Amino acid sequence: MLIPPFANAFVLTGPTGSGKSALAVRIAERIGAEIISMDSMAIYRGMDVGTAKPALKRFVSNLESIQRLDIGTAKATPEQRQVVPHHLLDVLEPWESGSVAWWLDRAALCSEDIESRGKTALFVGGTPLYLKALMFGLFDGPEADTALRQRLEQEALEKGPADLFQRLAAIDPPSAQRIHPNDLRRIVRALEVHALTGKPMSAWQTQWKKEPAVVNQETGLRNRGAPRCVWLDLPRDLLYERINRRVQDMFAAGWLEEARGLLALEKPLSREAAQALGYKEIFAYLRGHGTLDETIALVQTRTRQFAKRQITWFRHLPGLVRTTTELTETLWQPTM
Repeated sequence: MLIPPFANAFVLTGPTGSGKSALAVRIAERIGAEIISMDSMAIYRGMDVGTAKPALKRFVSNLESIQRLDIGTAKATPEQRQVVPHHLLDVLEPWESGSVAWWLDRAALCSEDIESRGKTALFVGGTPLYLKALMFGLFDGPEADTALRQRLEQEALEKGPADLFQRLAAIDPPSAQRIHPNDLRRIVRALEVHALTGKPMSAWQTQWKKEPAVVNQETGLRNRGAPRCVWLDLPRDLLYERINRRVQDMFAAGWLEEARGLLALEKPLSREAAQALGYKEIFAYLRGHGTLDETIALVQTRTRQFAKRQITWFRHLPGLVRTTTELTETLWQPTM
């Protein structure tokens, strides 16, 4: 269920806070895999606490201890990277931009390199657009029009994002259903595609609605009938409890200080880094908006909302199978 050259890979995804990273290390150890990050913020150097990578004092292999210490990390800890090689972490500076196409190209190089050494690629992360590109490829849309994009962004500043979102809903209802009303970057891109081509983005993306062709999946693993792409599901109340606790832990680990350091860099942050979940709210606080307690509560709320949107994506993505931690522990097995 993956496009070439990822036909022999496995995918473990799930909402933020579901415990993917620690689980992935155990799976990778067992099946002889190397992990490729599928997280759009973990690619940035210096954004560690906010991607939940505070270094543990020691790495604990005991399952119960890992579940207690690692509350669903996004960026693998240094200790985890010593156990299993990780790829596409800390590969860009915070002022650089990494598009979906950029990530997909580098993911392909990593996957080919891993397989050339007799290993299996295990993709781990929760960025929906990365996952969709991995499973179905990218549509051949027009290149960005800088002048048009700047004009749309200026209109958003003057009239508010809601005005652009209403315009998108009128010309491309399917895209408006998929894009959050506050996701200005994707709203602008969808309007840009329509303006440049005369076709809505949803029409360009029709191939994403189809099942990809099945390709060679001889990997040396048992259970070849097992799904290759799974998403980790937790009871909603447990997931939200983990998210709230993780946000508190990240602030205690120095998230505020890390964000202050990012604002002090000589170069301004890229749009993607500046809009990262959690960082955006902390940057606003550092510029004088709200109290610290209000900021923490806001980050918790928006992280829960983001997790809910991720779950909606996962449920509707063809070829992606729901699973639990317990099932995933035994889903993919090495050759005996």
